[in-house]
Amino acid sequence: MNKLKRYVIFLIGLFVNSLGVSLITKASLGTSPISSIPYVLSLSFPFTLGNFTIFFSIFLILLQLLILRKNFKLEHVLQIPVSIIFGYFIDLTMLLFAWVNPQVYIMKIIYLLIGCLILGFGVYMEVLADVVMLPGESFVRAIVLTWKTNFGTTKICFDVSMSVIAAILSFVFTGRLNGVREGTIIAALLVGFIARVAGKKLAFVKPMLFPEEYAGENAESTDKVQADSKSVHAAQRNVILIGRQFGSGGHDIGKALAEKLGYAFYDQEIIEMTAGTTGYTPEFIQKNEEMMTSSFLYDLVNQMYMYAQADEEAPKDKIYEAESKVVKELAEKGNCVIVGRCSDYVLRDNRNCLRVFFSAPMENRMKRVMERRHLSEKDARQKIQKEDKWRADNYRYYTGRIWGAAGNFDLTVNTALGEDYIEMCIREAMKR
Repeated sequence: MNKLKRYVIFLIGLFVNSLGVSLITKASLGTSPISSIPYVLSLSFPFTLGNFTIFFSIFLILLQLLILRKNFKLEHVLQIPVSIIFGYFIDLTMLLFAWVNPQVYIMKIIYLLIGCLILGFGVYMEVLADVVMLPGESFVRAIVLTWKTNFGTTKICFDVSMSVIAAILSFVFTGRLNGVREGTIIAALLVGFIARVAGKKLAFVKPMLFPEEYAGENAESTDKVQADSKSVHAAQRNVILIGRQFGSGGHDIGKALAEKLGYAFYDQEIIEMTAGTTGYTPEFIQKNEEMMTSSFLYDLVNQMYMYAQADEEAPKDKIYEAESKVVKELAEKGNCVIVGRCSDYVLRDNRNCLRVFFSAPMENRMKRVMERRHLSEKDARQKIQKEDKWRADNYRYYTGRIWGAAGNFDLTVNTALGEDYIEMCIREAMKR
């Protein structure tokens, strides 16, 4: 039943995809990169866009066969009927949009953007179904598997290559650039971005559609909560999670507290453990964790990973998932202090955790940063503001919460009050 449901969602997504491709094409500002070659050929030969989409898809499947060879599996053959259905869907939707013929440029842009929105949602539905990849994305995956390239970079190269080849074919057959325009670039930037954002905003949909897959996980979580509540020491908090403003002394205070309590302390150690599971260097992880300049730009830059599978996530996403797993494993051991890594959110359902957020007046933080980093007063202030913004954006992106909000923590403490006071507050909170 689950499999049938997935294929129904996939077919609906395929039709939505064809609606998007057709509307983008009818906007007359070019078409999506993957459709650019079939579209240019359809302008010069007596075959439809859908026909050339089928021909081109089969060509990509044959290339996959040559690239993968013995690794070419039966599931790849499913791309053939999918491509045929998709081609006929495109011809059908081109007929449905026969009335769309915008003459004013602003109307062309509007139709283009609506088409990108529809196509992006169609891609999201295909990813949600997770049964078959379209030949374009599967071709990219074949290259990645064979030559161990980065999925995101390979996808970009593939899209650019399709557009360039389409432009060359246009000049060869018509003597001018036709079928590849600004709309091609806009579609390349927006479609994956829309699909990625939809995947985040509609994350609740998958458990609703496929509850069977989450039943075991939910049951295990429920059993753990019930076991905790029955424990004699259920109220005792043996894991302390620390969120902190930059320059508030969260690391030093957390480490000193762990030593006094006889707890293990984890901060930089989490980076080392994450490096061991992701293949990234500790330096790369330290540079990319807990930092985000703009969630919009991040999704825009990494939108091509929407087409990838779970083991081919964007590096920063992969780091977050790996660090979250490490944090959960450390918490299971108990009696420890964990600094940062959105741990208050990652362990939000763990009853054995005390969540603390450290803040401090700007003057105190500036003094600390100036001494530690050997910075001027002006540079220290800018460093603090920049780091806090990066942490806030990173936290909001991965948790959907406001960074430092009191409602996310059991205690919010001003570190300027001193370590003795903080220790007293935490010890008392642990008792309660």
